[in-house]
Order: sequence, then structure tokens, then C-alpha cells
Amino acid sequence: MKIIVISGSPRKNGKTPVLMKYVFEYVKQSSPDAKFINLSEGGIDYYTGDGNISDTTRQAAKDITEADVWLIGTPIYNSFFSSALKNLFEYIDYKKTEGKIAGLVILASGNIGFTNVQTLLTQLMSYFNVITNPRPVFVTADTIQNNEIANEDVKTRLKEIVNQTLQLHKKFSNNS
Repeated sequence: MKIIVISGSPRKNGKTPVLMKYVFEYVKQSSPDAKFINLSEGGIDYYTGDGNISDTTRQAAKDITEADVWLIGTPIYNSFFSSALKNLFEYIDYKKTEGKIAGLVILASGNIGFTNVQTLLTQLMSYFNVITNPRPVFVTADTIQNNEIANEDVKTRLKEIVNQTLQLHKKFSNNS
């Protein structure tokens, strides 16, 4: 099983990368070949549709397309998931993603907007024929301090989303 962890925040000092690095470290314990795309590190081209893309963008699209499980984290910006994440998915061929499984982590400054963004991300995953774990992890920004997750409950829930999403993959791959 191939796993990709994606941090959808373009901000260098964002809190979403803190969450998704934690997820990635947890995933690597059982899947050392897992890959991590951190959009705050840059390197992903803006989508123009002309086909001229960097090796970094090409590799990211390949890693996403080849992965069986996607663990995606995004901040909420203006009641939407990050445009950097949307831009990344412009490079993915929906004809090559059917049956993959996704788990979602959504970060906000307060307790509002989570389900709206969950719905939007689930719709995006549906476009790619990806089955989405119906139990995302919602995290508020105040639980991250000094680039660390300061809340043990958040750490537990992040581990649970990984475990649940991997279980979903096993269930669906056994039924194929």
C-alpha cells in the first residue's frame, strides 16, 4: 500500500504543516515508503494548462496518482480549502485515481466552517473517484503552539484518522 501525506498550506510558518508532519511521522512507523508533499516548501508550479511543468510538480503528481491512500491536511482560508491545494490537484488525472482512499485534516482559527470545507473537499475527492473517510479531524489553531501540537487529544485524533483511513483501504481492497 502506497501512502501520500499532503500539507495543503502554502505558508512557511503555517500550522497545517505541523499537523501533517506529525501524521507523516506516524505513518512512516508502519509504512517507511510513505511520501510527503508539503506545499509550504514551494516548488509546485501554478497551473497554466500549457504542459510545461517542473520536475518537482511532475513528481508530486506522480506520487499522488500512484498512492493508494491520501492523507490531506488543509487550513481554512475564506471559508474554503487552500488554493495551493486546489492548484496541486489541477495536475492530477482523474482517470487514474478511481478507488483510492482519502482521510482529511482541516485546520481553522475557530470552530466554524469545518463542515463546509469538509463538504468541498469531499466533492473534490468525488470528482477524482476517491472514497473519503467520513470522519475528518477538525483542529483549531490554538492547539498548536511553538510549532508543536500542544494538545494530546489532537495527536490521538490524528493517529485515529490514519488508522481508520488505512482500515478503509483494506476493506475496499479486499472487496475488489
